[in-house]
Amino acid sequence: MLISNLPTAGRSHPGTVRGGNADHFLVADLTRSITIHSSSLPVSDETRLVSGVAGQLLVVADGISGLPGHDIASQIGVGTLARYVLNVMPWFLSIDHHYDDDQERQLLTAMAEVEQAVQAQVDETPEFGGMGTTLTMAYLMWPRMYVVNVGDSRCYLLRNGSLHPITRDHTAAQDMVDAGAISSEQAAGSPLSKVLVRSVGQGLSSLRPDVRKLELKPGDRVLVCTNGLTAQVPDETITSLLEAA
Repeated sequence: MLISNLPTAGRSHPGTVRGGNADHFLVADLTRSITIHSSSLPVSDETRLVSGVAGQLLVVADGISGLPGHDIASQIGVGTLARYVLNVMPWFLSIDHHYDDDQERQLLTAMAEVEQAVQAQVDETPEFGGMGTTLTMAYLMWPRMYVVNVGDSRCYLLRNGSLHPITRDHTAAQDMVDAGAISSEQAAGSPLSKVLVRSVGQGLSSLRPDVRKLELKPGDRVLVCTNGLTAQVPDETITSLLEAA
């Protein structure tokens, strides 16, 4: 099923604390198309045939502040992921449920490609050693959505007035919440909420992305964002803004 005309939007803002902006994002339509260079059929040369929007890609990355080249790391993350999707387009446009395991493996491979691209930049520019970024991608192909993430940039689903987190923060504070050591409220105000335990750029051993799959329903709204939003804006406000959009 095609999802043409599905409304999407993106925005980034540096905030009022830092002068620069280490966030990068991408909102893209994925289409099936062929370009005809020559044919005996009644079509002109260099004709491009497009079947419509078959899927959409939402990507956000937040360079880890305090590390050299953090804005470069997030830029590499988004760009590498977009190119990977383009190169494996036939797979990304598949809707066969029998290939779910293969699709999840491809998403993990995509994140590994990003890790290698960041490491290649460090090899080329040693002063960027240690740079890293969060990375979250939602791939929508109605009615299915795959989400892959590493770090604390989040994906939310708004359904019937309720905001549901799809991703889990890869932070020291969230690990303590999962272990029952502190509450979610304590984690929100803890300095450990800013300590990433997984990220892109710190080696494959610390990458360990999460992959989730869910079925969308008419009226659903999806938000992919960095902690620059979630650390400052409460869920209730995010919900009301999404509902009013």
